Amino acid sequence: MADTITRERRSWNMSRIKGQNTGPELQLRSLLHRAGFRFRLHARELPGRPDIILPKYRAAIFVHGCFWHRHSGCRNATMPSTRPEFWQAKFDSNVSRDERNRVALQVAGWTVFTVWECELKSDAPSVVERLSRNIREAT
Repeated sequence: MADTITRERRSWNMSRIKGQNTGPELQLRSLLHRAGFRFRLHARELPGRPDIILPKYRAAIFVHGCFWHRHSGCRNATMPSTRPEFWQAKFDSNVSRDERNRVALQVAGWTVFTVWECELKSDAPSVVERLSRNIREAT
């Protein structure tokens, strides 16, 4: 199916996609704060710049969008019908970068958690409960 908007408009739309402080990330931060956790954001000194780090627990949290980071089995991880070769290469690159960053953080002594966008949409309180239990048990 051909794109229904102009190339310039598509470019403008794509430029508005945020890399940090996204809705799911803000939601998780709010819930973690209410649960009593204190954290830092987007630590530049760590591999992959985790969305949230809890230095006290040496825990790093990535909040991933299902589409961009290819949440396995998720209905939101669809493949665009136009330029599938480009998109497959893009998605493969994202997934391999995520894995490299996760391994690098673990080697550096951090416990790494990934929270998926769809999990937060469907049942955020249980996600935070599970996350907080796992963070506290990891120390």
